Amino acid sequence: MLLAAAFFVANVLIIRAFGRGGADVWTIAALRFAAGLVLCLALHRSELDAEALFTKPRLILRGLLGGATTYGFYLTVVQLGAGRATFLNNLYVVVSALLAVWMLGEPFRRPLALGAVAALTGLGLLTGAFSGLLQTGPYDGVALVCVLGSAWVVVTIRQLHQEGVSTATIFAAQCVYGLLLSAPFLVAHASWPEPKACAGLVLGGVFAGAGQLAMTRAYRHLAVAEGALIQTLVPLGIAAGGLLFFGETLGWADLVGGLLIVGGSVLPMLWPPEKPSPLNAGGGVASATRPVAPAARAQTPR
Repeated sequence: MLLAAAFFVANVLIIRAFGRGGADVWTIAALRFAAGLVLCLALHRSELDAEALFTKPRLILRGLLGGATTYGFYLTVVQLGAGRATFLNNLYVVVSALLAVWMLGEPFRRPLALGAVAALTGLGLLTGAFSGLLQTGPYDGVALVCVLGSAWVVVTIRQLHQEGVSTATIFAAQCVYGLLLSAPFLVAHASWPEPKACAGLVLGGVFAGAGQLAMTRAYRHLAVAEGALIQTLVPLGIAAGGLLFFGETLGWADLVGGLLIVGGSVLPMLWPPEKPSPLNAGGGVASATRPVAPAARAQTPR
């Protein structure tokens, strides 16, 4: 999941370096999906179940929601600004954790709750989203709809893994249905970027695709809340990239926000869930796990 976050950071920094070249959100997202699909076919063709992409309802829903929320995110970035849009869309961390409790029976442990509060507070400070947060408009509603869709997608990825669907097929669904969703808009009013910007968008799409593949595979092993929380590191990585490569400066709010994001993401790793001890027939700890001396056994409370 950390590798996925690094790929997502690289995607944003590459697009920033090359520029958008006047491309609209539909073109940017379509190039991302096309590059991701090519990457998926190049690396995981043998794992791809093309038939399931069009016959498995849960997979189709994952593709449609994944494509739509990606477009929604780009749209809110344009309309609300990167900071506010990033903060609002990252609320999916909490929503997906609660959905996972309901739909998957995953525990929402105290370290995850504390980590989510810390990370989102840090994200608000880093992006400056707390300023004017109560002044809402229609695109804030779009962002919140994207939050619900993104949370549902993450839980659906876990369900598809449990059903034995491959990582490549799960990711390819987003690319295929994202391209299908964009087709009418591209035909109607696509604004294609200049060659340099187009190359940057394609290269950024490759990194985004690599990030999606890594993230999708990670959700095979990570609980929803833990995986989503790690993804809050992406805005921090983007801010660090701006400092290193674009000469930006960071204020005290940015630094405090960054520390809160790191602390919130790391907290669940430092406070893992307790594993229940195996019990023997008498209700005590199994002697095969840890031998108990006779004197100690006699003092063991029952």
